[in-house]
Amino acid sequence: MKERITVTLDKELLNWLDENIEKKIFANRSHGIEFLIKQQLIEVKKK
Repeated sequence: MKERITVTLDKELLNWLDENIEKKIFANRSHGIEFLIKQQLIEVKKK
């Protein structure tokens, strides 16, 4: 189950995210943010 949240991002980060959506790397902003958080969680658990 997913929960809706609100996130405030620096304009530069938001531009990077939107560029990667245009490149079809992420389906949308939510997908990009979720993917990056999961990747970070994997890295933290490795340590």
